Amino acid sequence: MTSATLLTPTRTPSRSAEAPTGAVARTDERSYVRALVVLDATVLSVALLVGYLARFGDEQPGGSKVSYVLVAPGLVLAWLLALKALRCYDDRVIGYGADEYRRVSMSGLRLAAAIAIADYVIEVGVSRTFLGIFFAVGMVGLEVARFAARKQLHRARSRGVGWSRKVLVVGDTAHVLELVQTLRREPYAGYQVVGACIPDALLAPVAQRLGDVPVVGSFRGIPEAATAIGADTVAVTASGELTAARLRRLGWQLEGTGIDLVLAPALTDVAGPRIHTRPVAGLPLIHVEAPEFRGTRKLVKALVDRSIAVIVLTVLMPMLVVIALAIRLDSRGPVFFRQTRVGQGGREFGVWKFRTMVVNADALLAELAARNETDGLMFKMRDDPRVTRVGRTLRKWSLDELPQLINVLLGQMSLVGPRPPLPSEVARYDGDVARRLLVKPGMTGLWQVSGRSDLSWEDGIRLDLYYVENWSLAVDLTIFWKTFGAVINGRGAY
Repeated sequence: MTSATLLTPTRTPSRSAEAPTGAVARTDERSYVRALVVLDATVLSVALLVGYLARFGDEQPGGSKVSYVLVAPGLVLAWLLALKALRCYDDRVIGYGADEYRRVSMSGLRLAAAIAIADYVIEVGVSRTFLGIFFAVGMVGLEVARFAARKQLHRARSRGVGWSRKVLVVGDTAHVLELVQTLRREPYAGYQVVGACIPDALLAPVAQRLGDVPVVGSFRGIPEAATAIGADTVAVTASGELTAARLRRLGWQLEGTGIDLVLAPALTDVAGPRIHTRPVAGLPLIHVEAPEFRGTRKLVKALVDRSIAVIVLTVLMPMLVVIALAIRLDSRGPVFFRQTRVGQGGREFGVWKFRTMVVNADALLAELAARNETDGLMFKMRDDPRVTRVGRTLRKWSLDELPQLINVLLGQMSLVGPRPPLPSEVARYDGDVARRLLVKPGMTGLWQVSGRSDLSWEDGIRLDLYYVENWSLAVDLTIFWKTFGAVINGRGAY
């Protein structure tokens, strides 16, 4: 099981106006930020127009003490400054993670609160209805625009183009390879590895490569190596030779070069909400909180799960009837397929799905075992002859899993969670993998939005364990939202 790596970026202070290395990457970054500013200004201008037309229509506002011609650009400028103040254009915030969206929302809420207080104190006279519509439309518009911009950036990064950080990885060979693998697992995060520096004792007299990553130097010449390959970020991972003193000197050497210093401590699949940095005697101690498996948040999650299940079942009932009729007409056998799976705490339950295979599918499994396309305990086959015509369509769009909403109503499953395993899989679990059973299995999860059947066994388990250790309601909402894109894309659905 590979362990994920937590990136903790630190910015080296610039002392000069010299041109930084990785000039191309920096230019792409500035272009992206400028495009975001223009996009935000456009969204806010549209929000102003909507607010004005909704409040006044074609009429001129009468009896007003202020000119809306002057108020409008002032509001746009004030909101843009609020976005800047909350670092919504910082390269450590934009393009990845939920923090960007949170900061964008906070900018609108804080500005609205400030204007409300100012209007109460000095009675400016601006229509409150106009301001309310402006802020409501503006906040929704900014979030949607940021989402669209991020998706475009992610697509560009996945193709190897667009703004990405050029990273020089520094550390022992094993930790360098692990960090490279972690960064390449999610190319849309924007960390493109261009070289590595390893300890002096491991250097060879000929050119070396770690996988396909060139070794460009040792710990003695990290700044020079970064400059030579045009890196704009140095990512330091674990190494016995990189003492606190050497790391501190490296930070001094990078001052004024425009190169960022990133620390990658080898924490095992631990997400940000569980990590808190506290300075003690000048030493930044990283505190890692224990995962939460019970309490108020779990009760809220269960309530949300069952409420959404009731609503979705009610709304989709006509579609479910049509699917049931299609299955009946397509092949002989029952409409539903009920299979024993293992849930929270190792308790077995019957999971409900629409039948997508012929009735004797289990009996045919032994004949197809040699054609298994996964490397773990599951059986997956891209062109499985047992799948019916209607079943192929249902699987492509994940419609066969809709009856699992019944399991959610019964409290056996959650909307979001690890994949529900078979008893035969659980029987071969080791101690680490068994932690998947600490939470309820889900209809969707990180495995669903990250490739489904295209994932290796190890990657699927890694994602499930990551969710178990770091789940939260915010993470659930994010996964639930991404599920729609995964279903439409159809990747790994077979």
